[in-house]
Amino acid sequence: MTLPPAVAEFVQTQGWGAVRGLSALGGGCINHALRLETQHGPPVLVKFNYNTPSDLFRCEAEGLAALRTATGGPRVPHVLGVGSGWIVLEFIHSAPAREGFSALLAEQLAALHQKTAAAFGFDSDNYIGSTPQCNRPTADGYQFFADCRLLPLGRQAADRGLIGADDMQGIESVCRRLPGLVPSQPASLIHGDLWAGNLITGPQGEPVLIDPAAHYGWAEAELGMMHLLGGFEAQVFEEYAARRALLPGWRDRLDLYNLYHLLNHVLLFGEGYLGQFRRALSRYR
Repeated sequence: MTLPPAVAEFVQTQGWGAVRGLSALGGGCINHALRLETQHGPPVLVKFNYNTPSDLFRCEAEGLAALRTATGGPRVPHVLGVGSGWIVLEFIHSAPAREGFSALLAEQLAALHQKTAAAFGFDSDNYIGSTPQCNRPTADGYQFFADCRLLPLGRQAADRGLIGADDMQGIESVCRRLPGLVPSQPASLIHGDLWAGNLITGPQGEPVLIDPAAHYGWAEAELGMMHLLGGFEAQVFEEYAARRALLPGWRDRLDLYNLYHLLNHVLLFGEGYLGQFRRALSRYR
């Protein structure tokens, strides 16, 4: 795999000298990833994809910058350069998870979620995977979750014939019932796409978050995504609850928040997730 011309031009402007090594990295399902070594510069991670929206990586950079503002929050990679269809990031050397990794992750996530805003959403729209994510600032969390999360993805899935009229009616029913299903919560800064594949370890075995869909939303929704695909020890949730009080019944609401992510999986990966989505929908409609 060769270095994209725009990235090669960026590298040249940095004064890093000649390219000495270029190796493909696995782990992603949407974008290409390379480790780049140069004569004088640091090793860096290059991600690129010219078949996705041109601002996708700019949105990633904005999300990483936002997560970095949370005092005591998890480490995220530094952005070294970004352009249309590409991003250059600090390369994180990974080591085995340190002792107390789960407790540290819980402490840092609790600190991240302590950062709140007056409105749900974000300064700009971004992406969940490669799916556009509406972040229109909204004071009411129920309206935000309905109008900027469930309904847009439901309509996309319906328009593409991936879900039926009954499914869409169920989504609309859940949206109307949200105030009775979800207790009032502040707009917390969240990673937004926190599955185990977006958590790596740093050189000291510390937690590092990557590939955010950052915005201000319900912190419980972050826990829902963590629970959806597994990969997080039970201790993470226990330690989190010890540091940031969770409202009664929070575990019973996780499938509700995950309706959004399951709809996105249906859009991205097809009908394999449809049964799981419908089972979750049936709990709350």
